[in-house]
Amino acid sequence: MEGKRIGSTLQPDGSVEAGKPTMSSSQQSDSEDADESRDRPRDDIAPVDPPASPKRAVSPGKPSPQQAPTTSGSVFSWLRSRTTGRGLFVDPARDNYRTMTSLYRSMNPVVESVNLSTQTHGAVFNLEYSPDGSVLTVACEQTEVLLFDPISSRHIKTLTEAHEDCVNNIRFLDNRLFATCSDDTTIALWDLRKLNSKVCSLHGHASWVKNIEYDTNTRLLVTSGFDGNVITWDTNRFTEDGCPHKKFFHTRYLMRMRLTPDCSKMLISTSSGYLLILHDLDLTQSLEVGSYRMLRARRTPLTSDGGLSASRSASAARQGNDSSKIHPHREGLSPRNSLEVLTPEIPGERDRGNCITSLQLHPKGWATLIRCSSNMDDQEWTCVYEFQEGAPTRPLVSPRCSLRLTHFIEEANVGRGYIKELCFSPDGRLICSPYGYGVRLLAFDERCGELTDCLPVQTSCLREVRSIYSHSDVVLTTKFSPTHCQLASGCLSGRVALYQPKF
Repeated sequence: MEGKRIGSTLQPDGSVEAGKPTMSSSQQSDSEDADESRDRPRDDIAPVDPPASPKRAVSPGKPSPQQAPTTSGSVFSWLRSRTTGRGLFVDPARDNYRTMTSLYRSMNPVVESVNLSTQTHGAVFNLEYSPDGSVLTVACEQTEVLLFDPISSRHIKTLTEAHEDCVNNIRFLDNRLFATCSDDTTIALWDLRKLNSKVCSLHGHASWVKNIEYDTNTRLLVTSGFDGNVITWDTNRFTEDGCPHKKFFHTRYLMRMRLTPDCSKMLISTSSGYLLILHDLDLTQSLEVGSYRMLRARRTPLTSDGGLSASRSASAARQGNDSSKIHPHREGLSPRNSLEVLTPEIPGERDRGNCITSLQLHPKGWATLIRCSSNMDDQEWTCVYEFQEGAPTRPLVSPRCSLRLTHFIEEANVGRGYIKELCFSPDGRLICSPYGYGVRLLAFDERCGELTDCLPVQTSCLREVRSIYSHSDVVLTTKFSPTHCQLASGCLSGRVALYQPKF
C-alpha cells in the first residue's frame, strides 16, 4: 500500500528614476494625451520600493542602465533591467513578491471541492495536474484513477480497475498522454482522448512500482519500485509483444527516484537514509553496480559547509554530510554516470538513522526537497538542499558534497508510518507540505523570495506563510497547479480538497 513505509524490510543595483520616454518632435504632437495618461498614477500596478543602496556613479556620456526608456519600444527592456542587483536577465515578476505573498496567504478551500470525494475509492496517494492545468488526476488506494476539472471541480471520469492493486503515482508525458503505476507491479499508459482502455500495460518490475519519471531528452519513461530496480522504457517502440525496456540501476531499500528538470541528474532516496546522485546522466547505458559494494563505499565525514571534518569518530560522522563518489574510470562505470552516495545532514537527528520517504526537485533544478522521519517514527522534518556546482569532478581525496542543507522545518508527527508527498510551487518560491489534517505553505524568507536571493550563510528555518486545515484525516499528498493559483491535497480517508485565493 502506498503511503505505508516499509521500514527495514523494503524501505543594477541602482535607483529607479521616474520619467517619460524620450520621443521625437514628430511623435510628441501625437501623444499629449498619452503623456497625460502615463503621468497619471495607476491602481493596477503595485509600487516598487527603490533599492536601499546608494546610486551608482555614471560616467559622462554613458546612459544610466536605470534611466527611463529612450524609445517607444524599450519599456519592457527597462522593466527587466530595473530589477535590483540582478542585472538584465531577470524575470520582472520578481518585483511582484508582495502580490504573490498576498495571494497565497489568502488561500482557502474551494466550496465546490467538497464534491471531490473519493471515499469509496480509498486513500489518495498521489495528485497530478496535466501540463496545461486542465485536468487533475487522482491515484486511489482501491485500484482506480479519478479525473476532475480543477476549475469547475467537476468529476470527468473514473478509470475503474485501472490496476489490480493500489495506484501509487501518475505522470503526464504531455497534455494528453499519462502513465500510472501500481502495487500490482505494472505501469499503464493512458490517452485522455480515449479513456475507455489503456494504451498499453508495461511489465518488468518484480515488486510494487512507486514512481514514474520521463526523460524529455531521450523520450524514455523511467520507473522505480520496491524491488530496488530503476527501469527505462522505450514507449515509442511498443508492439503487441510488449515494450522494449532494460534495468538501468539497482540499489537496496529504494524509496523514491527523481530526475532534475534538465534530466542531467538522477536522485534516489532510500529507507536507510542514503541519497544517491547520478551525475551527467545517460539513460541509454545500464549500470552494473553491486548494491552492497555501493552502499558500503568509503564515506568521509563532512561539515555543513562541505569541508573535511577533523574527527573520524562515529558520532562526528553524523554531524555533517557523509559523501562518497564512485568514479567512472576507477569503477568501470560509464563516463556519463558518475555516482555519489550521501547521507544528508538532518537537524536534530545526528545520533540516529533516518528514512527519506519523500523526494522532490526544485522546478529550476536549484535544490532538492526531502521529507524524512527518524527510524523510531517519533520525528519528521522537511529539508531543502542546494546543489553545489562542480562537486562531481572533485577528486576522492578531497571530497565535497554536492548538496548543502540550507533550510529545514520540523513537521507534525501525525500519521506515523505513512509517506507524505510534498511539492514545490511552479515558480519554486513556495513549498506545500502535508501537516497533520491540513497543509502548510512554507517559504525561504518572509517575502516569498527566490531561493537564490535568500541563501543563508548558515542553515535557517523555513518560514510559514499559511496553514490550512480542511480534512478530517491525515493528508498524504499535495500538488500545485502548473497554470493557475490553485493547490490540491488528498488525505487518508479519500477526500481531495482544492484551495484558491479568496478575494
